[in-house]
Amino acid sequence: MTLPLGISFQGAARTVTGSRHLVRFGPRSWLFDCGIYQGHREEADRVNRAFAFAPAELEAVVLSHAHLDHSGNLPTLVRQGFPGAIHLTPATADLARPLLADSAFLMERDLEHVNRRGQAKKQPPRKPLYRPADVLPTLERFETHGYREPWPLAEGVEVEFWDAGHILGSAVTTFEFRSGGRTLRLGMTGDLGRYRRPILRDPDVPAGVDVLVLESTYGDRLHPPEEETVRELQETVTRTLGRGGRLIVPSFAVGRTQELVATLHDLIERRAIPDVPIFVDSPLARVATGVYRQHPECFDAETHDAFVNHGGAPFGFARLRYVSSAEESKALNEREEPCIIIAGSGMCEGGRVLHHLRYGLGEPRNTVLFVGYQAEGTLGRRLRDGAEVVNIFGEPARRLCEVAALDGFSAHADQAEILDWVGRLDPAPRRIFLVHGEVGPAETLAGLLRERVGAEVTIPAPGEEAALWS
Repeated sequence: MTLPLGISFQGAARTVTGSRHLVRFGPRSWLFDCGIYQGHREEADRVNRAFAFAPAELEAVVLSHAHLDHSGNLPTLVRQGFPGAIHLTPATADLARPLLADSAFLMERDLEHVNRRGQAKKQPPRKPLYRPADVLPTLERFETHGYREPWPLAEGVEVEFWDAGHILGSAVTTFEFRSGGRTLRLGMTGDLGRYRRPILRDPDVPAGVDVLVLESTYGDRLHPPEEETVRELQETVTRTLGRGGRLIVPSFAVGRTQELVATLHDLIERRAIPDVPIFVDSPLARVATGVYRQHPECFDAETHDAFVNHGGAPFGFARLRYVSSAEESKALNEREEPCIIIAGSGMCEGGRVLHHLRYGLGEPRNTVLFVGYQAEGTLGRRLRDGAEVVNIFGEPARRLCEVAALDGFSAHADQAEILDWVGRLDPAPRRIFLVHGEVGPAETLAGLLRERVGAEVTIPAPGEEAALWS
C-alpha cells in the first residue's frame, strides 16, 4: 500500500512573504518554513496569528534559511503547541537565534510607539505577535544538518540540504519519499541565490527531482549587470553627498547589509566615492556580521582568501561604524555632515530605519536608496512607487527627498538565473509549483518553464492543496 503524499501552500502563495508549506505523508505532516507575513499592520497581524492546521499535530519543521519571511513565525507556532524539532543548517541556526530575538524585541518596541499614539485616540492597545520569552523555547528545538549530508526525517523520508547561495546557511532542500515500492523526489528552493555574487558560493544543483517548489520573486525581469549596479551606486552616493545630504539605505540585516558593505569598501578603496562615515545602525546586522565571520566555510574562494589572509576584510574596514545603542542611533539624526546610514528593516516595516525616515524624508538633500525587493503593502513599496505622504508610527510624513532603487543587489535569482538553474536539474522536474512571487512575475516564469522544461507548472492559490501522488 502506498501512503498518500501531498502539499498545501499555506503562505507565500501569490505573494512574496510569509513562506509556509505543509507536507503530508500518510498520517504524518511537516512544515517547510514558517515565515512572517509582512504588509499592512492589521492584515499582517491577522495572517500571522492564524494557522489553517493544528500546530500540535506537526512532527517537525524544515527551515530553508533565517530570513524572517521564512523563519519569523516559528515562535508563534511553538507557542500554539508545536512539539517537534526544527531542522536547519548550522549557519542558519546561528543566524536565526539573533534574528528571532530581535524580531520579538522590535515588535514590542514598535507597538509601544503605536499604542502611545492610539491611547490618545482611545484605541485599544495592540499586543505583539510574540514576546522575547517566546523565542527561547523555539531555539531549543533546533537540530542542525550540514550540506550534502542526507538524514532521515521519518521512516521512508530522507532529506538533504544543498547550498542555495542566497544568504549564509541558506539551503535548497530535497525530500525523497518511499512507500509501497514507489519513490518520489521533492525539491524546495526556499529562496534561490545567484551566480558570481560577492561573499557566498554559487547555488548548488542537486540531483534531479520529480516535483519542484520554486520561488518566482523575479520571474518577469532580469537583474542589471554587476558593473552597472556598482556604477549606479557610485553615482547615487556621489550625487547625494555632493549636495550635502545623507544616504539612507533600508537594508536587511542578514545578507544584503554584508554585500553592500563589501561593495562600499571596494569603492572607497578605489577612491570612486567620497570617504565619508558609514554607519550600520542595526545591532542585529552587527551580530549577523559576527556570524558570517564564524562561517568562512560558506564563503566563495575570493572572500575566503580576503577574510583569512587580509585581516577579515571586507567586514570590518576602518570607515565602518556599527551603532549599538538607541542613544547613538538618535544622535545620527543630529549630524550635519554628509554620511551613509544603513539601517533595518529592509522593507521599512519596523526597526531603526523608521526613525531615520521620519527625520530624513522631508530633507531634499537626502536620498533613500532601496537595495532589495519591496513587497506589496509595505512602507518600502509605497515609497519606491512614489508616495509623497506616508505614515510612520501612525503619523503622516511628507517626502521631499530623492528615492532611488538598485535591483542588482538582490540576493534572489532573476528570470534567466532561475531558468538556468532549473535547466541543470537532471532529470528535469515533471511538475513545478511557483511560490514566493506576485502573480505577474509568476505567470511570466510559468510560461517560460512550460516551454523550456516541458513541466506541468502551477501557481497555487493560498491554502491550495495538491496531491504529489495518490
